[in-house]
Formats: sequence, C-alpha cells, structure tokens
Amino acid sequence: MDVAEAIRARRSVRRYKSTPIPDETLQNVLNAARLAPSAENMQPWRFVVVRDEDAKRELASACNNQTWIAEAPVIIAACGVPDEAGTIVGGYVDPVSVDVSIALTQAALEATSEGLGTCWVTAFSEERVKSILNIPPDVRVVALTPLGYPDEMPEPSGRKHLSQIVCYDKYE
Repeated sequence: MDVAEAIRARRSVRRYKSTPIPDETLQNVLNAARLAPSAENMQPWRFVVVRDEDAKRELASACNNQTWIAEAPVIIAACGVPDEAGTIVGGYVDPVSVDVSIALTQAALEATSEGLGTCWVTAFSEERVKSILNIPPDVRVVALTPLGYPDEMPEPSGRKHLSQIVCYDKYE
C-alpha cells in the first residue's frame, strides 16, 4: 500500500481483534514514527508501548472510561520531552505537540499499511496516564492510540471539500 492509499484507508478504529501484533510489524510502526520530521531535528518524542492487560485497563479508565481502548493488543502513549524540543523563534506553536503529532501520524499511516487500526485518543487524565506508565513529571503525554487488527472497519467519515478549506495567496 502506498502513502496515498494509506491516507485514504486510515480510519479511527474502535473495535479490535485480540490477535497479537508480530514484533516486526510493531517495529515497522514505531520506526515510521522515529523517521518523522521535527523542529530543528530534535526528535523530542518517546513512545511507551503497553501490552500489559492490567495497565491497558487502567489506561482505558484514565481515558474517561473508554473501555474499548483496552481491547487492542497494544496501546501506544506518544510523549514529548519539552527540554529536547526545538525552538520556534517568534512562533506561537507548541513544537512538542506538533512534533509528536507528526510522528504519531506517520505511525498511524504505517499501521494502516500493515493492516492495523489506530485511533487518536486525546481525552485522558494526563496525571493518571503518567502515574500508570511511570512517565516523569517533565514529560508530556500528547496522545494515546490503541493498535491492533480491526474487528470492525468504520465507514469513511465525511470530509469538507477542498474549496471549503483552501485559499490561494491570501486568507478568504
């Protein structure tokens, strides 16, 4: 599957099979994240791969009791280390969140190309997630994603037409 196909095929999967993910496949997903661009090439990300059933249930609880999250064989916590982030001079953008989000997007696209499903989860108690996963106080949890083989593939969600989101030469 090429990149364009993966972009079109990616869905927010909320039902997973219990089938284990082969280590090589998981490494491919993580390597896609590792290869992402970042501000000043600082690569301020860390990924916590969670397979432990008790920890997955605790994480689902920390995600506003979204129990479906724990059904996936793996949950990835995508974290950013602010002290390792690039500086955007005069910018208002948070480079840690941007960099980690780019990396997790690349991981999600690789997962799609490997036949796996993901779902961005940003509704969680960061304090609880940090406690469950022993994440240091100075590290930020940007997002979580379950990772596994889809048990049910959602239909494509609606997308705005390009004419609604693209302007040329100036904002309209």
